[in-house]
Amino acid sequence: MTHSHAAQPDALRRDELVPSRYALNVGDIEVLVISDGVLAIDPATLATNAEKAELSAWLSDNFLSPDVIDYPLNVAVVRSGEQTILVDSGLGTEFPGFPRAGQLAMRLEAAGISPASVTDVVLTHLHMDHIGGLLVEGLRGRLRRDLRVHLAAAEAEFWEAPDFSRTAMPAPVPEVLRTTAARFLDVYRGQLQPFETEREVAPGVLIKRTGGHTPGHSIIRLESGGQRLTFAGDAIFQCGFDQPNWFNGFEHDPEESARVRMGLLKEMAATGEHLMASHLPFPSVCQVATADNAFRFVPTVWDH
Repeated sequence: MTHSHAAQPDALRRDELVPSRYALNVGDIEVLVISDGVLAIDPATLATNAEKAELSAWLSDNFLSPDVIDYPLNVAVVRSGEQTILVDSGLGTEFPGFPRAGQLAMRLEAAGISPASVTDVVLTHLHMDHIGGLLVEGLRGRLRRDLRVHLAAAEAEFWEAPDFSRTAMPAPVPEVLRTTAARFLDVYRGQLQPFETEREVAPGVLIKRTGGHTPGHSIIRLESGGQRLTFAGDAIFQCGFDQPNWFNGFEHDPEESARVRMGLLKEMAATGEHLMASHLPFPSVCQVATADNAFRFVPTVWDH
């Protein structure tokens, strides 16, 4: 896996004090990881089945606040062959409770990526922090009319009548998730390309349903030139390496989510391939090592 040095048009460059994009290659596939910002959340959401003392110790060991933590939010742009693929779209700008997220439209422009150049969107699932960016008027109105939106059929079906009975979200969140997903499906239904189990979206770009986090939650696997990278969406969180059996409050099937997470981490550790995920610290690109009965997050060294 190598760093990409693709130049961006000077007129569209925008300097930021903190880097917000990271480019790399997976064989012949170009990948640009983009930070949509951060979400401030209650850390109790990270581990709803853990003892309070266990979670407090983990937060302390990782120098994280016991009161509010910053939850990274990453998306990606993938170029393979003649296709430009947006993987998730961040939060959007319609949620004032999260003022530091929803940066995608601005950061696409800063990277010199025109929304009209995007041929495909691949969605891990329909939670608002993964689809909200596509509902922002400044971005939505600039997308091409023949845009293809790839989503597991089970995901679209679930959000017709979502079940939150096994989640542990803050009180206002389920209704906001429901209304945002319903609006998204209404806007993009004519462009949806549903699949059952998996689909090759472009050469070396495979979307595969895992379930767990939501019934249609999916991961994206990139493979080219003997190199592999998996975008795991919300299957893996920062605490999931040390504590893969902790339940996240946003998981609709916590037990299945833990099973999916354990399977992915075991596979990543065995193959040595690269991993990135929506809520790992930016740019989130890492490898997985085993550590006793758990795992270890090994960040990739930035290639400047």
